[in-house]
Amino acid sequence: MRSGSAASADASRPSIYDVAERAGVSHMTVSRVLNHHPNIRESTRRRVTDAIAELNYAPSSIARALVRRRSLRIGAIVDNPGQYGPSSTLRAVEAAARENGYAVSALSLEGRTAGIREGILDLVTEGVDALCVIAPRESSLQAVRQHAAALPTLVVKEEADALLHTVSVDQRAGARLAVGHLIELGHRRILHLAGPPDWFDARARTAAWRDALEDAGLDAPDPVVGDWSSESGYLVGRALRLDGATAVFAANDQMALGLLHALAERGIRVPDDVSVVGFDDVPDARHYTPPLTTVRQDFTALGRLVIRELLTAIDGGQPGHRELIRPELVVRASTSAVLG
Repeated sequence: MRSGSAASADASRPSIYDVAERAGVSHMTVSRVLNHHPNIRESTRRRVTDAIAELNYAPSSIARALVRRRSLRIGAIVDNPGQYGPSSTLRAVEAAARENGYAVSALSLEGRTAGIREGILDLVTEGVDALCVIAPRESSLQAVRQHAAALPTLVVKEEADALLHTVSVDQRAGARLAVGHLIELGHRRILHLAGPPDWFDARARTAAWRDALEDAGLDAPDPVVGDWSSESGYLVGRALRLDGATAVFAANDQMALGLLHALAERGIRVPDDVSVVGFDDVPDARHYTPPLTTVRQDFTALGRLVIRELLTAIDGGQPGHRELIRPELVVRASTSAVLG
């Protein structure tokens, strides 16, 4: 049983029914206003918000949202959330949003760029204060730009954009760490298992692989393209012609896993015959056979940077600059120096 003082405090605290009585509406109408239901007359919404202010009702986050005309909710559009990078970014954004009193409404495209316009409209209808696009493709970016003028919008991509706020882990720096590590080990022919070219991250990693080889005076053979999945890495590995290559840089750890599997079936030893480097540092990467050398992305830092930039955008900050987070090379047993 609660103490008398606690019960007295509860009795003196205004309830949703007090707000409803003061505003002359039902408690369900008050609830709809608090949840930013779109089908509420503006005159009714004003009566409810005035009653809330007069009675000092609601948690501070709701009161702040009403005063500022904000929902304290951010919309997130995620392509292929089943992949480690997009899913980790979304979780980090959600955690950072909670730290700042915001919630996240997430919408998955599942690889379908055709639905992005409808998805943005759905989130706008929910009354989100800003929009975050995770793992964007070139084919989906035009639809995002069309709404950027009406809603603060951030895209998680490396390139700066005149219309959009952008933040990212430095994909090019990460790829250069991977390729530089292989060059330092004496590898002179380094293949690349690339991600889908419509993805900004895949393009950045491929470009940096090519630049690192050219800077070292080495040839850059045509990359082999996968679809981020371990199955695609396995299929590539089954048919891969090394032609003197002693190393492979895979654009993510899942494809690297499939590649390791295929090479093992072919009797090609890693790292004795071929060194393999991945990208992401998935939790299981250290348990691959052999444990995978890879590039670690700090998704926690990325999530916090996303929210920091979005809050700046909500307060009127202008797009056009970019923020990048430095990745880290994690060296394990899948890479070694060239013998002989």
